[in-house]
Amino acid sequence: MAKKPDAEPAAEIAIDGEAPKKSKKKLIIILGISLLLLAVLGAGGFFGYKWWMGKKAASAGGDNATEQKADAGHGEKKAEGGQGDKKDEKAGGAAGEGGELVSIPPFLVNLADPQGRRYLKLALDIEVKDKAAADSLNKNMPKVKDALLLLLSSKTYDDLASLENKILLKKEIVERLTLVVGEQKVSRVYITEIVIQ
Repeated sequence: MAKKPDAEPAAEIAIDGEAPKKSKKKLIIILGISLLLLAVLGAGGFFGYKWWMGKKAASAGGDNATEQKADAGHGEKKAEGGQGDKKDEKAGGAAGEGGELVSIPPFLVNLADPQGRRYLKLALDIEVKDKAAADSLNKNMPKVKDALLLLLSSKTYDDLASLENKILLKKEIVERLTLVVGEQKVSRVYITEIVIQ
């Protein structure tokens, strides 16, 4: 007696290049799972990036906010004393307690780091006592720029990195400007732009 071949192996063989039905289902399931996994990983990466960058921006912005709150606190105490009412309302050049603001264009200097690869860009607003002091500052602007360029180019990255060091820099700028324009004319210095690269 001759044995008849089983029909099952013939059913699994692809006819005319068609794949078996079981492998199509597996392929669709694997493809669906991989797309779902890719979407989940992409969304997780996106939200992780936003969260991480949000923390960095908040910590960098916190330094600026702390300085602004400290300066605002000084202005409020003086306003309570009744010294700054209508003079505070002047537009443009007016500052707290009746002073004048003089804007200094941005400086771009090389820092004194060992390899000389770092730069500082700094823009300032200087608060002076009155209009006469503002005129004196504007008249002596070449001397002011020279004093500030010498001071800023002597700094290193470490000298400017922390909030405390930026506050010390503001005090040093006030001292240098006082030497140029005279005693008790410069009240405060406001850093309006700082970039260290």
